[in-house]
Amino acid sequence: MELPSCSRLLRIAGFGLSLVLLTQGWAVEPSSAAIAGFYAYAANVEARLAREHDSASTFLASEDSARLRRGDPFIEQLTAAGGGALPGALLHDWRGTAFVPNTTAAQFERLMEDFAAYPRIYAPQVVSARVLSREGEHFQVRMRVRQQHVITVVMDTTYDVTFRRLDSTRGYSISRSTRIDEIASPGTRSEYALGPAASHGFLWRLNTYWSWERRDSGLYIQIETVSLTRSIPTGL
Repeated sequence: MELPSCSRLLRIAGFGLSLVLLTQGWAVEPSSAAIAGFYAYAANVEARLAREHDSASTFLASEDSARLRRGDPFIEQLTAAGGGALPGALLHDWRGTAFVPNTTAAQFERLMEDFAAYPRIYAPQVVSARVLSREGEHFQVRMRVRQQHVITVVMDTTYDVTFRRLDSTRGYSISRSTRIDEIASPGTRSEYALGPAASHGFLWRLNTYWSWERRDSGLYIQIETVSLTRSIPTGL
């Protein structure tokens, strides 16, 4: 089974960042109000997902199963066009759903937990990945990611990731960023991490929520990403 790449979804989720990348000369860090707004929004998302996961009939958000089985994934923006406005920041919430035939939940779970394979699966977005610690199905993971919009941006990101298997057919995972560093001069001997006051706000926070369900002789997979970025300066 080939792991369905979420790179298309991540590119769409990050489309609004391309305007932000045009202002690379502006250094900024998130306000406490923006961070509080992100965490409050993420808490509401996680509460909704917990309710949905509590019942087989609502485990995944409504989708056109026939369309998905034809190989046409569905991607939707859950925040208003352009992102949700917070003080000096934008909040983005995107959800994508796909169907992978002849696939089991166990196969998908093994691939999801194989972080060492991420640079191959998600190239060129993921440059490197390694597990810092593991306790059961709880992971601390560090990844170097590359996003190319108007310019190429490289970031070192650390995540707290938890997997949950509800039964042999259904499961979900929650990934929350705990640290995101923008890297200057990446890949050179002089590379270094920019401090919060020197970074450009391309990505301040990122939570990722996967849900998967086995039925119709395949696996329905849903991913929702909630991210916090700098706002677009007036006049741009």
